[in-house]
Amino acid sequence: MQRIAFLRSVDIQRADPYIHGIAPALAQLGAEARLFHTHGDCGPELFPGTSERLDPAATPDEFVARVRAWGADAAVAISLPDENALRDAVVKTKLEALGIRTVMTPLAATRVLCDKWETKRALEAHGITTPPAVLVDSDLLNDRALPVPAYPDTVRLAAQDLGYPLMAKPLWDSTSMGIEFIPDPAALDRHLAARPAAHAVLEKCVSGRLCSVDIVGAGGHYTVMPLIWTGTAGGPPAFTFEDLRYVDPTRDDGFGPTAQRLVDLCTALGVEGSVNVDMIHADGVYHVLEINPRIGGATTLSIAASGLNTYAALLDILGGAWPTRAGAPAERFAIECLTANPTPALLAELRARIDLVTCHDLIIDGHDHGGILTFTVNPGDEQRAVKELTALCAQSGFIPAPMLDKIRRLLTPASR
Repeated sequence: MQRIAFLRSVDIQRADPYIHGIAPALAQLGAEARLFHTHGDCGPELFPGTSERLDPAATPDEFVARVRAWGADAAVAISLPDENALRDAVVKTKLEALGIRTVMTPLAATRVLCDKWETKRALEAHGITTPPAVLVDSDLLNDRALPVPAYPDTVRLAAQDLGYPLMAKPLWDSTSMGIEFIPDPAALDRHLAARPAAHAVLEKCVSGRLCSVDIVGAGGHYTVMPLIWTGTAGGPPAFTFEDLRYVDPTRDDGFGPTAQRLVDLCTALGVEGSVNVDMIHADGVYHVLEINPRIGGATTLSIAASGLNTYAALLDILGGAWPTRAGAPAERFAIECLTANPTPALLAELRARIDLVTCHDLIIDGHDHGGILTFTVNPGDEQRAVKELTALCAQSGFIPAPMLDKIRRLLTPASR
């Protein structure tokens, strides 16, 4: 194995600093890496290898052609969101037909996990709790298929059986895009009258705490990464990064049985690489919303809390060294929040005061959301970390006061 292609969509900066953890594994394999990416710039300071930029609309065949032209012996997929994961699964199928081993969940399983309705069916088959829902066919609503005048009424009656409030979720979209909150029958009437263009899952809205978890592995050997708490659920959808996101190593919320069922599902599907599971914790139960067949938006937090580098693990899978670790319990607090855009001076001050993992501009679809700050706190160091952050925020105000208060209450239980 001499040349390994990495397939990527969003900016590789969002994988910083842990993508650099693949360098020792590359050296052990005697391999060089090249990033084939569709967004952002990439230099040696961002990725331990060379890079090639492709058009965001590049087809699977174009990816295959570029990877082959470089002379790759193997490939690893680290793209997101779901539509790019599906692309990479197609690329995997085509590359492996040419003898180029590719670490990515197989296409059949990726299709199931990209489709929210098929995912629900798979969850139910494995005894995993998921909010009750009904599939809404946009072709029938828009008279694009066989005319069925009674169809809207069937949706209304199904919604009545589910009970309000509801969430209408596009069947194939991800990262909370296109979700509509349906509080009552009048809102559903407006939703149906708007003739939605895409099929959707109409799902019972569960009130509770949003959380997610990454699962990494292959061949029946999977590591469940630490549980990440990401906000609250029960009303209109919010921006994914809006609330404090964190791992708390001092907390045990009885996730074990659900984690084992998820591992069983990954085994049955033949998952290879990493998947990200979104859930709501309510009344002591984990309600699984969806499983994304890819690394997640909180993968950096998972790695920071556990010490298990997902990107290096993907190379272990490729090289046959997996499993390298049976589990990945949270070893430290890992915290992520939006801030003002970081300046070099602010970054230097942060590094001097806290265990900074990364802090960089968060740009999604061309929109600048500010800086995304990720840092860790070892148990026993909570008071000092809070003191340092409070002092720095008093000087610069780079963390909004409500967010700083949430961090303080997380790290100092007496203030909760």
